[in-house]
Amino acid sequence: MKAVILAAGEGTRMRPLTLSKPKVMLPIANKPMIEHTINAAVDAGIKEFVLITGYHEDALKDYFGDGKERGISIDYVHQKKQMGTADAIGCAKGHVCDIFVVLNGDMLISSEHIRQLISSEKDAVITVKEVDEPSHFGVIETNGERVTKIIEKPEKPPSNLANAGIYLFKESIFDLIDKTELSPRGELEITDSLQMMIDAGSNIGYQLLESEWIDIGRPWDLLEANKVLLEGMKGELKGTVEPHATLHGEVYVGKDTIIRNGAYIVGPVVIGDNCDIGPNCFIRSSTAIGNNVHIGNAVEVKNSIIMDGTKIGHLSYLGDSVIGLNCNFGAGTKVANLRHDGRNIRCLVKGKIVDSGRRKLGVIMGDDVHTGINTSINVGTVMEAGTSSLPGEVVTLKRKTN
Repeated sequence: MKAVILAAGEGTRMRPLTLSKPKVMLPIANKPMIEHTINAAVDAGIKEFVLITGYHEDALKDYFGDGKERGISIDYVHQKKQMGTADAIGCAKGHVCDIFVVLNGDMLISSEHIRQLISSEKDAVITVKEVDEPSHFGVIETNGERVTKIIEKPEKPPSNLANAGIYLFKESIFDLIDKTELSPRGELEITDSLQMMIDAGSNIGYQLLESEWIDIGRPWDLLEANKVLLEGMKGELKGTVEPHATLHGEVYVGKDTIIRNGAYIVGPVVIGDNCDIGPNCFIRSSTAIGNNVHIGNAVEVKNSIIMDGTKIGHLSYLGDSVIGLNCNFGAGTKVANLRHDGRNIRCLVKGKIVDSGRRKLGVIMGDDVHTGINTSINVGTVMEAGTSSLPGEVVTLKRKTN
C-alpha cells in the first residue's frame, strides 16, 4: 500500500505566507502541515509515499529527503502544470501498483480514518463528510453502501455527504484519468473520472469521516488546526526553565531554549529550539513558537503561530495571528484582534476582502516584516513579506492595488 499525497499547490489564498514555500510546508504545531498527514499515514501502517510536487518543491525535498531517516520511502513526482485533481493523481502513474490511497497535504486527517479506508475491498472509496450546507460542495448520491452519482455544488443536494477529497483507488483509475475531459472550469476533475467508473458499473463505496478533519484553505485555518493539534500534545522540557518561571498545563520546550524568570506560560504551548523567552512575559494557550525565536520582556502572546527566527520586542502584544519567518517587532508593537462592535473580522485574500468567520483575528504577516516602535496593527491586517512600518504608525486593512 502506497499513499499519494497531493502537494504541488502554491496556496494563493495563503499569500503572503506562501511566498517562499509551498502551502503544505506552512507550520502547524511547529511541523509542516504535510508532516502531520505523513505521520497519520505511517501510524495507519503505510510506509511508502509518492509526493506530487510543483511550486517550491525543493522545500519538500530538502526537509524530507528520501524518507529513510524516518523509516519510510518517498518518491517525488513533478506536476508541470496544475490542471486539476485528476491530472495531479495521474502524475502517480508508474509509481504505484494495485491499490493506493490519495491524501491532500493541506488536510489534517486521523490515522484511524486512513486505517479504515485502506481496509476496503471496493473498486474505489470516496471519503465524505456530513455538512450543514451541502450545496457548497461536491455531494454524493447513494444507494445503500454504493455511490451512484457525484454532483458538484447542486441546487437541490441529494444528501448532506460532501466529498472530502480523500480516496482509495485501484491502478485502473489511470486508464479513466487518461479519458477524462476538461471540466467547464478548464480542469481535469477526479470526480469526473469516478463518475465514469460508476457509469461502467464499478462498485464505488464511501466512508464517512467521523474523526477530526480540517481543510486548511485560508490563513486563519492554520490557527484552528494549530489549536486542535496542540490540544493532543504532551509537554516536555528539553531546555532550561529558570526557577521563577511558571508553566501550567502541557508545555513543550525545545533544546537549548531558555525560559527566563517571570515568564508565565499556560499550555498547550509548543516552543522550538534555541529560543529566548522572557523575562516577565505571558504566553497563553494554543501558541506555537518556532526555532530561534525571541520573546522579550513584558510581551503577551495568545493563540498564535510564530515562525522561525522572529523577534518580538518588549512591551508588545500579539493575539490570534500568524507571523512569518525572521520578522522583527519593534518595542511596543500592539496587534488588535477584536472588533469594537464584536462583528466578524474581514481579511484580504487574493485581493478581495472576505469574511473570516472569526470574531478574533489579528495580523497575517509575511516573512521579513519589521515594525517600528509603538506600531499599532488593526484586526485582519495582512502585511506583505519584506514590508515595514514607521514608529507609531497605525497599520490597517487595505484593498490590494496593482
